[in-house]
Amino acid sequence: MNGRLGVGFVGGGFITRFHVQSFVGIREADVRGVWSPDAGNAEQVVRLARDLDVGDCRAFRSIADMVADPAIDAIWICGPNHARIENVEEIVQAIESGRGTLRGLACEKPLARNLDEAIRVRDLAARVGLQTAYLEDQLFTPHVETGRSLLWARGAATTGRPYLARAAEEHSGPHTPWFWQGDLQGGGVLNDMMCHSALLVRHLLTRPGESLSTVRPVKVTGKIASLKWSRPAYAQRLRETMGKEVDYERRPSEDFASLTIEFETSDGERVLGEASTSWSYVGAGLRLSAELLGPEYSMQWNSLDSGLRVFFSRAVQGRAGEDLVEKQNAEIGLMPVVPAEAVVYGYEAENRHFARAFLGKEPARLTFDDGVGVVEVLMAAYQSAEEERTLALPVPDLQRFRPAVARGAWRP
Repeated sequence: MNGRLGVGFVGGGFITRFHVQSFVGIREADVRGVWSPDAGNAEQVVRLARDLDVGDCRAFRSIADMVADPAIDAIWICGPNHARIENVEEIVQAIESGRGTLRGLACEKPLARNLDEAIRVRDLAARVGLQTAYLEDQLFTPHVETGRSLLWARGAATTGRPYLARAAEEHSGPHTPWFWQGDLQGGGVLNDMMCHSALLVRHLLTRPGESLSTVRPVKVTGKIASLKWSRPAYAQRLRETMGKEVDYERRPSEDFASLTIEFETSDGERVLGEASTSWSYVGAGLRLSAELLGPEYSMQWNSLDSGLRVFFSRAVQGRAGEDLVEKQNAEIGLMPVVPAEAVVYGYEAENRHFARAFLGKEPARLTFDDGVGVVEVLMAAYQSAEEERTLALPVPDLQRFRPAVARGAWRP
């Protein structure tokens, strides 16, 4: 391996391209391959990797072929949620049949559509002894890591541990149709994005250097709503842009979700996490935010407070795009710009860490076990929202639970 990790990607869409951009800042790994059911998407990733000079990337005809290539040491799964089991099964079967070996398997959030599938993904990887990495970029954002370290080192050390964390992720909606379809994605914005915020508040409340298990979720209160996209005019817009299968008048998914988590700490304290996510946010584009509060201190972060803004008058006309910020909603006026989004959102630090973990240089901070834990909280949040009550964890029979949104039975 010459001290470097050869990485292959399953999936050639938006999130894979974000990951590939981050490898510019990673010295320990190279992007060596990609497989996508859409050959055009795979070729776009190949060109991007070569243009950025982050590896001699090539497109593979199958996932099994990628596993078999000695240049591929680890695979990052970035395909759609409904293909998760199928993708992992192909990797495991290729290893078990002797076609190839891997050092590690990383998977984008959420680990799966429901708890049953998440456990299946974890157990499949364990069956062939793979190191695993649960890809959660927001825990690695430079602003979060710096603020968390300072507050714990200075504030908590002298006045007591933090007691309230808040996190939110908000934008105007996903890029591709399957995200909007409850059965394929596993739900709506709660399943798609609350996985970030629910884990982030737990991370903020956890003392640096200690395990997430020292801040244990014990109660969950969830709320979901369709605030925008099930309105007739916007449901029609979705059908026109995403296709007839995305019909929010007949089969809506939630476009807003809130979650309160009560945690019990290893030193006997009760602390709170508040999280919210939205596909109905109207603003410049993707907004990530977080807060951490303790007895005599606090921190705040908002990704749109980037320090860089540009202004375009009405006379400036051009094509729509996302060159200023992800999920960009306008091209004129006073606009924030997020330079180096792959760094700001945490992809670079995340991928550097997991490359080093798979090379044996440091222990993985998040594994598939953590991914299962996140899905457990998400499913409890859905059940709480449906039953309109707070639920204590663990929730009985949660492995069999399927959200009404995922079953097409939810009516806002």
